[in-house]
Amino acid sequence: QRVNVTVRSGLPMVLSGSAEPCAQLVVSSIGVVGSAEQNQRHSARFFDVLTAKLGLGPERIIIRFYPLEPWQIGKNRTVMTFL
Repeated sequence: QRVNVTVRSGLPMVLSGSAEPCAQLVVSSIGVVGSAEQNQRHSARFFDVLTAKLGLGPERIIIRFYPLEPWQIGKNRTVMTFL
């Protein structure tokens, strides 16, 4: 219920100076991606899934973490602060 996924395939991307197949995962969450320790654990899990499912080496994947505050997400005509 609180996870949304958007996949955009076929986009031209360059990672580390190479246009070989690659992937970027953007993760934003309220209270889950706030520290280096949390993100290190999440990163390991995401890399396991992404390398297995996409057939890419870990050097061809990058993950960007964005911590959010409840007031930054609107839902059901209000913001998460009040849900």
